[in-house]
Amino acid sequence: MSAQEQAQPRFSDARLEEIKVLVAKYPQPRSALLPVLHMAQQDFGYLSMAVQQMVADLLELRLMHVREVVTFYTMFREQPCGRHLLEVCTNASCMLNGSGALVRHLCDSLGIRLGETTPDGLFTVTEVECLGACGGAPVVQIDGLYHEKVDAGHLDEVIRQGRSEGGAA
Repeated sequence: MSAQEQAQPRFSDARLEEIKVLVAKYPQPRSALLPVLHMAQQDFGYLSMAVQQMVADLLELRLMHVREVVTFYTMFREQPCGRHLLEVCTNASCMLNGSGALVRHLCDSLGIRLGETTPDGLFTVTEVECLGACGGAPVVQIDGLYHEKVDAGHLDEVIRQGRSEGGAA
C-alpha cells in the first residue's frame, strides 16, 4: 500500500455496500462500530489513525469515540504486525498454567520482545488480557484461531511451520 493510500484509506464499493446493509440493522450507526472496525482491520491490516478517522466519518462519530474503542480492545491493532500473529493470554487462569513461560519461550525463540515483529516480518507476539477460554489454559490465539493447553513444543511447531511455508502457520 502506498503512502498516499495509507494517508487516505478508502473502503471498496463492495465493502461500503456491506457496511450500509449492516448499519441499517441498528437503531444508530454507532452501534455498528465494532463490526466496522473488524472490517477495516481486515481490509487495511491494522487501524492507523487515518483508518480510524475514515471509520469515524463513515459512522458520523467523533474520532475520540472510535479511539476509545480501538484502544480498549486488544483485538484491534494500531500498528502493522507480522504475517502470523501469536496472541498469548496472560490472564489469571493462563498465567497460573504457564503462559508467562510461553511468552518468554516465544520471545527467546524468535529473538524479539513482546509486542515486536521479527525482522523477516513473519511473526508478531503480543499478550492479551483474556481470550475467554480458561478451561483450556494456557491459550494462544494464532492467526485468529484458538489453541488450548499450549506448550512450548506446540509453539515450536507453529514457528517451524510458519518459517518453512512462509505462509499460514
